[in-house]
Amino acid sequence: MKEPKFLIVSNSLRLVIGVLLSALSGVAFMLAFPPYEIWFLVFIGWIPLQIAQFRIIPKRVSSIASATALFVWLQGYIGPIFASFKTFMIWLPLVVGLLSLLMDAKLRKFHHNTRYRWYILSGVASWAGTEMIRLFLPIAGTWAFIAYPLYRQVWFIQPISIFGIIGLGMLIIFINLSLAMLIISLMDQRWKFEEDEYVILYPFAKRWAVLCISILVVWVGLSLVLYTRPLNTSTITAAAIQPAGSPIISSNQGNMEKAVRLRDRMIEQSLEAAKIGAKLIVWPEGSLMVDPQVDSSQINFTSLAQETGAYMVTGYVVVMEDGFRNEATVVDPHGKFLGVFGKDHPVTFGGETSLSRGTYPVYDTSIGRIATIICYDLDYTDTTRKMVRQGAQIIAIPSNDWSAIADKHFNHVVFRAIENRVAMVKADGGYDSAIIDPRGNILSLASFPQGGEATLVSKVPLGDGKGTMNTFLGDWVGWISLAGMVFFMFCGKTLEKIAR
Repeated sequence: MKEPKFLIVSNSLRLVIGVLLSALSGVAFMLAFPPYEIWFLVFIGWIPLQIAQFRIIPKRVSSIASATALFVWLQGYIGPIFASFKTFMIWLPLVVGLLSLLMDAKLRKFHHNTRYRWYILSGVASWAGTEMIRLFLPIAGTWAFIAYPLYRQVWFIQPISIFGIIGLGMLIIFINLSLAMLIISLMDQRWKFEEDEYVILYPFAKRWAVLCISILVVWVGLSLVLYTRPLNTSTITAAAIQPAGSPIISSNQGNMEKAVRLRDRMIEQSLEAAKIGAKLIVWPEGSLMVDPQVDSSQINFTSLAQETGAYMVTGYVVVMEDGFRNEATVVDPHGKFLGVFGKDHPVTFGGETSLSRGTYPVYDTSIGRIATIICYDLDYTDTTRKMVRQGAQIIAIPSNDWSAIADKHFNHVVFRAIENRVAMVKADGGYDSAIIDPRGNILSLASFPQGGEATLVSKVPLGDGKGTMNTFLGDWVGWISLAGMVFFMFCGKTLEKIAR
C-alpha cells in the first residue's frame, strides 16, 4: 500500500473542522426526527462525527466530537419540548454532552491500540446498551431512540416484533459505523494527520461493509414477509375523542367553565362517533377530576355508554392527600364498569404520582380483549408488553400531551403496536390522537401543535392476542447489548494487551 501523505495542519484548525463536522452530525440526526422527518439521514448522519472523532480532532481531545454531536442533536430535538418548563430537564442535552466528553475520553486510544478490531462491535453495543439503560430512568424512556424517525416506514420496521426497538437502533448504528469505517480507510490511504496513527486497512473495512449490506438485505426481506402476513383477526370500528383543549389543564387552572364545555362537547363527539358505527370510544387522560365509578357529577358514564351502545374508555384523576390516582376505566354498553388501570409510568419529573399503579387488567368483551395504558406508559416498552402477554388485542391510550410533542408522541404508538402486534387507539386532550393497526399503519391521525378538536373514527383490525417474540422475551437484544457494553468498559485494557 502506498504510504499516506502526512498533512501538517495546526491542532486548532483540526479542532475547528472536527467540531463543525460533529455539529453536522447533530443537525443531521435532528433533521431525521419530526417535525422535519428527513428520515434517511438517520442511516448516515453519524458518519461526520466518526471522521472527526477518529481522524480530524487531535487524539487527546477527540471526545469533544461525540459531546458536540449529542448536544446539538438533543438540544434541537428535546430542547423545544421542555423550553416552556422551569425544570432541570432543560439541561439534559448539556448533561449528556458532558457525560460523553468524559466517557469517550480514551475511546480513540482504545481503538488505536486494538487496531480498530472492535470499532463496530463496541460502538453498536455502547449505543444499544445506553438505550437499554434509559428504559430504567423515569426521565428518559424511549424518547429520542434512534429508530423513531422510521415510524412511517412500516415496510422496513416489522422485525422489531422480534428484536424490539433497540434491535432496530443497533442496525441503524451498525450502518453508520460500517460506512464511517469504510470512508476512514479510504482517507487513510491518502492522508495522515498524526505520524503514529494506525491505518485502517481497506480490505478489513470492506468486509464489515459487506457484512452490513448482507444483514440489511436479510432485515428487509424479513420485514416484507412479516408486513404481508395476513392478520386473520376481526375488525372493529374505534373512535378517539380529542377535545379542543385539555380538561385536566383547564381544571387545574381553575377554569371550570371551560372544562365543563369541553366535556359537554366530548359527549356530543362520542354520540356522533357512535352514529357512524364506533364500538370503542376513547377519551383523553384526566377527562374527569372525579372517579366516575362513584361520582357521576361531572359525567354519567353509565348513561353515556348505554346511549352510545359502545365500550367507553376514559382517563380521570383523583387528588388524594398523599398524591394522585391517575387512572383509566372501561364501561361496557350496558353501563357496567369493568375495572381500573393505574398509570404505570407517572411523569415524576413533572411532580406526578400514580398511587394505584401496578395492576394490568385486560377485559374480555364482545368486541375483543381490551386493555388500557395512559400517556407516558407508551414511552416505555414494558407496559404494552404486559397487557399483550395477558391476551390484549386492542389497547386504549388516554393521553394529555402539550404543543411541543404533538408531532412526536403519537409515533411512539406505532412502535408499541408492531412490537406486540396489537391495535392501539390514542385519544389526547387537544394535540395528537391516532388509531393504529397491529402492523403500525396509522389509520387515522389528528396532530395539531397549535391544538384543536378532532373526532377520529376508523375500522381497525385487532391483534390476535398472542403477542410476538418481543412480547414474551422482552428487551432481550437490549440486555445482550448492555452486557456487551459492560464487557468493553471493564475488559478494554485486556483487549489492548492482547492486541499487542
